[in-house]
Amino acid sequence: MGRAKKVVLAYSGGVDTSVCIPYLKQEWGVETVITLAANLGQGEDMEAIRVKALQAGAAESLVMDATEVFIRGYAFPAIQANALYDNRYPLSTALARPLIAKLLVEVAETHGADAVAHGCTGKGNDQVRFDVSIAALNPQLKVLAPAREWGMSREQTIAYGEKFGIASPVKKSSPYSIDTNLLGRSIEAGPLEDPWHEPLEEVFSLTRAIADTPDEPAYVEIAFARGIPVSLNGEDQDPITLVRQLNDLAGQHGVGRIDMIENRLVGIKSREIYEVPGLSVLMLAHRDLESLTLTADVTQYKRGIEQTYSQLVYNGLWYSPLKQALDAFVHQTQQHVSGTVRVKLHKGHAIVVGRQSSESLYSPALATYGAEDEFDHRAAEGFIYVWGLPTRVWSQQRQRL
Repeated sequence: MGRAKKVVLAYSGGVDTSVCIPYLKQEWGVETVITLAANLGQGEDMEAIRVKALQAGAAESLVMDATEVFIRGYAFPAIQANALYDNRYPLSTALARPLIAKLLVEVAETHGADAVAHGCTGKGNDQVRFDVSIAALNPQLKVLAPAREWGMSREQTIAYGEKFGIASPVKKSSPYSIDTNLLGRSIEAGPLEDPWHEPLEEVFSLTRAIADTPDEPAYVEIAFARGIPVSLNGEDQDPITLVRQLNDLAGQHGVGRIDMIENRLVGIKSREIYEVPGLSVLMLAHRDLESLTLTADVTQYKRGIEQTYSQLVYNGLWYSPLKQALDAFVHQTQQHVSGTVRVKLHKGHAIVVGRQSSESLYSPALATYGAEDEFDHRAAEGFIYVWGLPTRVWSQQRQRL
């Protein structure tokens, strides 16, 4: 049955998105399929992916390099928000989805398409992120999800593709499902579906095993300007270079592996492995710098905002009104989050060992226990009396009863 005449398909070059091309045309009567592959720093041969889409029947195959937009417009705001889903996952994969959705909508509008499509299944989070983001950006566009509806197994999907000249993988297919961008890798499925099964070293590529890391620690100084990382070890870097260099350095020391049971939006738990060496260090350093430059009440209140922010991003609500409101709050808090954090990298650990800032609220004269102490100790007695008065009154009342 026909649902649209011209469709822009989010294309990765994998089996599912390749099979989507003939499936949309043969089964759903789509006349023109335009594929869009987004380069987000995943390190793949994008020209080979572009050609593969044409060979699978795409009328036009587009490749867009959005790596810098990804880091500046999506990763850095998430770092400013200390966005950790379930207090562990720094949203490396989730952050890419609203950007890809935005690119899909822009290409659809430019090419006069009446629908966009993706290859997400019905069990994951990405289908929600794509569908909701597209609806927020252009509610008139139809969203097609063939893999959510075709009901084919992996083997059947490969066989279907072969009928239309899509070659099946030459080598034995990996049991893992892997997604990669400049921020890191997510790995799931295969043996990892058993939560008791320790991940084999073969699943990792960005981080070294602890046994293979240097015996001597490395130190890295990360400078921030208004909550945005701008330099490593005193050298200003563009966003892409900064993340790449930190990925390499932290990865060499085994930093950035996450093994967690994750609560998916669709209501099921999944076992997820993440490699996020650079991003995890940036999150750690940024949050520490905030402890030096933000007042206690702002820091404490922001923790609740960060949790909500993380859930919104994970749940596909990047373009929602609440997310926009939280963006304004986070942006305001970052006006004085500038300074440098020194991090020690050693045997899988990233440890903050120093921080300094011209915006620092730390007062040595008030904090010291030495002769330079300027804190008025006599004021403490009155403070404690007033602070503890409600508790004192409550206790007296309980005793009378």
